[in-house]
Amino acid sequence: IVRTEGNLEMEKRGEWEAASGGMDLNTGESPAFTGRALATLLDQPKLTEERSGKVAVVAELAKELGFTDADGRMPPSIRSLKFILPGFVFPQIEKESGAALPEWLTENVPDYLLPWSVFSSGPPPSSD
Repeated sequence: IVRTEGNLEMEKRGEWEAASGGMDLNTGESPAFTGRALATLLDQPKLTEERSGKVAVVAELAKELGFTDADGRMPPSIRSLKFILPGFVFPQIEKESGAALPEWLTENVPDYLLPWSVFSSGPPPSSD
């Protein structure tokens, strides 16, 4: 989730929750994070050539190439349990049960990447 000017404006107007399905915009990435990914790739011509035409998740590039968001954070990948569970699964469990999940669970989610095949649309397109 990217904290674009448009998304921040929707939040100010009170439209973000309905439009996003309740996603927490505060946990999102800044547009600068994507810029840092691009700058890091362009600074390494061989890497740029290897990755050209392929799908890249900025958070995964950040972890691999060692850059952070503008505020120093390293947001989790959209494929990570650290993103999926707190953003989608935990809120649904809490809503249905009417009780908060224990902190030992919510604060210890592993940064494990699910394979692309888990997602309904399958893997991202390949340039091969």
